[in-house]
Amino acid sequence: MKVKMISRNPDNYVRETKLQQHKVPRNYDPALHPLEGPREYVRALNATKLDRVFAKPFLCNLSGHRDGVACFGKHPKLLSTLATGAYDGEVRIWDLANRTSQRSFVAHDGFVRGIAYARNGERLFTVGDDKTIKVWNTVAPDVGEEEEPVNTILSRHILHGISHNRLDNSFATCGEVCAIWDEQHNDPIKTLKWGVDTLHTISYNPVETNVLACCASDRSIILYDQREAQPLRKVVLTMKSNKLAWNPMEAFNFTVANEDCNLYSFDTRKLQTPLKVHFDHVSAVTDVDYAPTGKEFVSGSYDKTVRLYNAHQSHSRDIYHTKRMQHVVCVAWSLDNRYIFSGSDEMNVRMWKANASEKLGVIRPRERANFNYQEALKEKYAAHPQIKRIARHRQVPRHVMNAQRKMRAVKEKELVKEANIRKHSKKGKVPFVSEKKKHVLREDV
Repeated sequence: MKVKMISRNPDNYVRETKLQQHKVPRNYDPALHPLEGPREYVRALNATKLDRVFAKPFLCNLSGHRDGVACFGKHPKLLSTLATGAYDGEVRIWDLANRTSQRSFVAHDGFVRGIAYARNGERLFTVGDDKTIKVWNTVAPDVGEEEEPVNTILSRHILHGISHNRLDNSFATCGEVCAIWDEQHNDPIKTLKWGVDTLHTISYNPVETNVLACCASDRSIILYDQREAQPLRKVVLTMKSNKLAWNPMEAFNFTVANEDCNLYSFDTRKLQTPLKVHFDHVSAVTDVDYAPTGKEFVSGSYDKTVRLYNAHQSHSRDIYHTKRMQHVVCVAWSLDNRYIFSGSDEMNVRMWKANASEKLGVIRPRERANFNYQEALKEKYAAHPQIKRIARHRQVPRHVMNAQRKMRAVKEKELVKEANIRKHSKKGKVPFVSEKKKHVLREDV
């Protein structure tokens, strides 16, 4: 005679401690869950709505400057340290964790044009309108001692920007020429020029550390290699570029902020056509900076807004603005990929969240798992019309909305005019020109 018994293993359902969650057996057979799709859609819709409800990106305002903020310098080792330079020559070092100013000193007569930390973070380099490069110790002086630079280098040319090499002790300045310097010498080890009046921004490539790029006053972008005696290549756009930022993960790619309200991402191997044109700003774009992941970048504009872009998309994913914020002059993305800094004309440095609805502070494992599940749902159902509309909608200032409407009308009229000319012209006389190629005039080698 056979006796059939039910056998259960207690490990499958008994908790080890009272603090553990009860184990719930689940059968994931899709035949048993016919409403899984609709249920997930509702969860995705609710997650998208909650995302907009909790979207409060503004964190704090760092006040203390007595003139407009001109430039930023990120510390390569300390996430909580930020250096800012102002129009009146003052440099401030901020403790971001406590939201206070650690140090402040007058570094230059006139504007502070650029700030850069040495690769080990022990020295701070500043350039200004007084034609000097000053080297400062990052450790504050003792009580009672005055702030004095470690070294002062007098340049023969006016200086507009500075960038430090990520791997060695060299740094580069731009002005009338592009000069390569060594930390141990007071004279440039190399001077590079390509017949341009003024170079107003310079940036070292963080991956290919011998390559650097400048934006010039003749609307060109010039590429240099510090191992070569001559500049490498030059591409001329229709309008002037204000700032340049290299992608920290893709060595060949960089993005420039342009006067024509757009940003352009280029591949150095094919400069005739930009990889992507980034729209949405309604006034000149003044600064751009990449996230450390290389997937996103932030831009600041004269239209008093800060926009966040996906590196491979044409339109911004988010826009930050406040009533008091005026023309945004400089922006930066923190090296832990969580915060964004903006400096503007009204003497304030603002700190924002990189992800507007992100929860700050301690997140428990179950909460983290729920956030990841919601992100996966939003990504899965992102193309559904209702979810797409809610996720994309943003409130923008009235002056931005009016300017966007005006720019859209102008663009539509230009397209209609071009179509009419093409219709009444000989076939092939008025060629179709893509949006990417409209903004690049020529490339020089």
